[in-house]
Amino acid sequence: MRFLGIDLGTGSLKLSTVDEAGRERATASVAYAIATPHPGWAETSVDTWWRALCDAAAKLPAAERDDVRAIGFSGQMHGVVLTDGHGRAVRPAMLWPDTRALSLLDAWPDPQPNPVAPGMAGPLLRWIMLNEPHTVDATRWALQPKDWLRVALGGAFVTDPSDACATALADPAGVWDHAMLDRLGVPHAWFAPLAPSYASGGVLSDEAARALGLRAGITLATGAADTPCAAFGSGLANDGDALLTTGSGGQIVVLATGEPAAARGLHRYRAATDHWYRMAAMQNVGVALEAVRGWLSYAWTDAYRDAFADDAAPGLTFLPYLTGERSPWLNPSARGGWLGLALGHSRGTMMRAAFEGGAFSLRAGLDAIRRSGVEVTTLRLAGGGSVDARWRQMLADALDVELHAVDCPDAAGRGAAILGGLAGGHWHASDLASLAPATTRVAGPRDDRALAARYARFLDLYARVEDWFPASAAPD
Repeated sequence: MRFLGIDLGTGSLKLSTVDEAGRERATASVAYAIATPHPGWAETSVDTWWRALCDAAAKLPAAERDDVRAIGFSGQMHGVVLTDGHGRAVRPAMLWPDTRALSLLDAWPDPQPNPVAPGMAGPLLRWIMLNEPHTVDATRWALQPKDWLRVALGGAFVTDPSDACATALADPAGVWDHAMLDRLGVPHAWFAPLAPSYASGGVLSDEAARALGLRAGITLATGAADTPCAAFGSGLANDGDALLTTGSGGQIVVLATGEPAAARGLHRYRAATDHWYRMAAMQNVGVALEAVRGWLSYAWTDAYRDAFADDAAPGLTFLPYLTGERSPWLNPSARGGWLGLALGHSRGTMMRAAFEGGAFSLRAGLDAIRRSGVEVTTLRLAGGGSVDARWRQMLADALDVELHAVDCPDAAGRGAAILGGLAGGHWHASDLASLAPATTRVAGPRDDRALAARYARFLDLYARVEDWFPASAAPD
């Protein structure tokens, strides 16, 4: 017996199967690019997602597909997919890095239950209402990415609290804010009813089953947003359990049994279970490192080799804010670059500074969590952007934590698969503790005063250049 998790990410779609004991059995993935038809826009055609799903399914062994009994979903947070009444997209999906709605954030004056970013569904829908009347006329549903995918497979038009609460159109518990919708002039009927992440959200259609090589009629879980799915799949179960995920962005999640207090620069959202979580969400980790790698004409193996071959160059700092930043600065107009470059610096020293800048951006987010009253000394580690041992040690040093890698290749996909098993009735809440994956301690913090001084310089330089890119500025 197998349960399939589909993780619909920003730059790739990943599949994971787990067996009846929660052990991962097979994985497959297909990458794709974000479209930027105009500066500041970030879109993907849903046809791209569908092709990636079919191609990834074809990579799974036939025996794995034959044994799948339920499917769960994990999806990139924020953004929005506008569809007609049958779930067919009426325009490309708008994604979380999109900044076209930056000038429209005045509809969310402080204080808000959570920080509001231009790539959230609320600001994006306000932009649609003002700029694309033809899209408004054609729209019946405003869905989150994973919800569109479930509907495309034959599932119900529903969403879950973990996705709804991150739209800037709902309260922290995920209940739609009808007063906000009225103020924006957005139809209430566009928004799907709520269901638990682990509830059944329909069954796989005959047509989708043929496309994926699966059995028709198997259960589709409602699913959850990718960050809470990764926390769930990584075994976070108790108050204070914490996780670092790195990919295009970086998230630090701390589980809470009750609703956390509001704190500037941090998010408090619903988990995939009935818990809550605090989150520091940093936009520029993998996306910035990938840009630097390309600019310096590195293959990844060479980038790691040269970056960690020598000590850090004194006085060289990289601010990684190429797409603005959320935690802790809440500045979508923030920008980055190297400061302190000299003729004697090499590609390797520039690449190392980029790695260190990414680590420091994560530390700034973690510091905000610590200031909120949560002590974090250990982090579980998940995500494809944190597998190199040298990078892991830099993260442990910069964050001043022990890192324990989760022993599974795709925590979000695993979490989605387990949600499928819950929705199908194979597991119950009492089984979850026994399903937590093993972890391996991979790095611990070292006392490095020079690194601490470079982090202080990093914070000072960001504060100095922040005035060049105020949060109210228009996107590039």
